[in-house]
Amino acid sequence: MTDNEIRFSHLRPAEVTSRLRNYPVIYLPLGPLEWHGPHLPFGTDPLIAQAVARQVCERIGGIVWPTLFWGTERERDPQTLENLGFSRDEYIVGMDFPANTLPSAYCREETFAILVREALEQIARTGAKCAVLVNGHGAVNQVQVLRRLTKEFNHRSELRVLVGLVGSQDSASCGSGAHAASGETNAMLHLHPDSVDLSQLPPIETPIRYQDFAIVDGPGFDGTGSPDKVVTEDPRANPSADAGRESCQGAVELICKQVKKLLK
Repeated sequence: MTDNEIRFSHLRPAEVTSRLRNYPVIYLPLGPLEWHGPHLPFGTDPLIAQAVARQVCERIGGIVWPTLFWGTERERDPQTLENLGFSRDEYIVGMDFPANTLPSAYCREETFAILVREALEQIARTGAKCAVLVNGHGAVNQVQVLRRLTKEFNHRSELRVLVGLVGSQDSASCGSGAHAASGETNAMLHLHPDSVDLSQLPPIETPIRYQDFAIVDGPGFDGTGSPDKVVTEDPRANPSADAGRESCQGAVELICKQVKKLLK
């Protein structure tokens, strides 16, 4: 190992102890393997979270825990279904729209809570003082699970836990952000350009409807989007790795501030 190694899985015991002595923080990136349109990989959420966690760690110190490629979703409520162009009585879980060719790897909410709890307990045993859950998936129930666990650990253990939400929302938000639209596409163009294939989408003159590809902008979830249920944050329009870099950098800066404040 070198002094630049920050991955827990690649560190020897003395190296773990040394890094935590200098900065007692462990970052846990997480997110589900989830459908992100035909043009993005299933690991979009956890891969973005992983990159942000590593950049935060490189900037201020600590160790990065192995990425947890798990996450949860619930059935869509009637109003959201209507906002997306479906009938109010359809049963659709998360982004697994009927037209998708493959399902996401969501787990049940209670299973997700167990997985994260186990990881936090393992992190606590390392002697770290703070665990940062770098969450790449903004589902309401996923964020709620993480907040419940954060509150529990902060009141019942010596480990301080912080949730850092990556994406168009800050960590104080629990609403709906865009999914597989320009923001996440640009981030993946910056982080993993070979994993993005915009040719899998129709030509730019063909509108992308929410129902057709499970690509949705933030207003689409909230009912304030296009009346035709068409994506306005179009991933085909001006794709930019530079914009993705700026977005990731914003998430890094926010989480750095939150960690520093917590440690004080």
